[in-house]
Amino acid sequence: MHILRVFAVLALLPFTALGAIENGSWTLSSAEQPGTVQFSLQGANGGHHFNSSSDWQLVDLRGLDWTTAAKHDVHFTIARDAGTIDGQGFVQDQRGAGLFTFKSNPQYQQDMSKLGYSFEDKDLFSAAVFDVSLEFVRALKSLGVRGLDAGKLLAFRIHGVTPEFIRNLRAAGLEAADAGNLIAFRIHGVSAEFVGELSHLGYPHAPPDQLIALRIHGVTPEYIEGLRSKGMQNLTLDQLVSLRIHGID
Repeated sequence: MHILRVFAVLALLPFTALGAIENGSWTLSSAEQPGTVQFSLQGANGGHHFNSSSDWQLVDLRGLDWTTAAKHDVHFTIARDAGTIDGQGFVQDQRGAGLFTFKSNPQYQQDMSKLGYSFEDKDLFSAAVFDVSLEFVRALKSLGVRGLDAGKLLAFRIHGVTPEFIRNLRAAGLEAADAGNLIAFRIHGVSAEFVGELSHLGYPHAPPDQLIALRIHGVTPEYIEGLRSKGMQNLTLDQLVSLRIHGID
């Protein structure tokens, strides 16, 4: 199952294999969740490109006039520990576009170095966009997460590996300390609820690779209960994965 960690690392390449981003373009549109917008950023440096689009909290775009329907010029800032994104452009009927500049915070690299992590200049724009804050990193260190580096910290933010997610997994009985496993858990949907359901079915303390394999191949608690209702009792997790792979319903 080590290939799963490779996939998790590959997911980072569009963000970390960049030259230092200093400027680019942005677009905005309305989002379903109140207080959020669909915010996209595009940038380039040499032959490398950055493209990110996701829901953002309106409060993170400081100074943005979002309520005026008529076309109007806007200016906003996104202040992060890693640096500040300064955006200018226009908005009309809750849609907008414009240009941005990024100014990194040199103190960020020094502070991260003190915490044991090396962020290069090319990493700073991604660290700002995905908000790899000092507070976030300190929380992970306090939880004793192993194998962290700048790339994995970015992966944690991109895929939603939060301190709360880790604490919930631990409360469900997992060690949840390896950074690579935690990224794979989040990508493939290994949640505290899933671990708890497996334990209830008689599979406590399943190893990380097996948990990931169960989620990849669709071995759900409902699937296990369905097999048991047909008389297939006491199956191992490896047997359950094998049955699912071969289409046994």
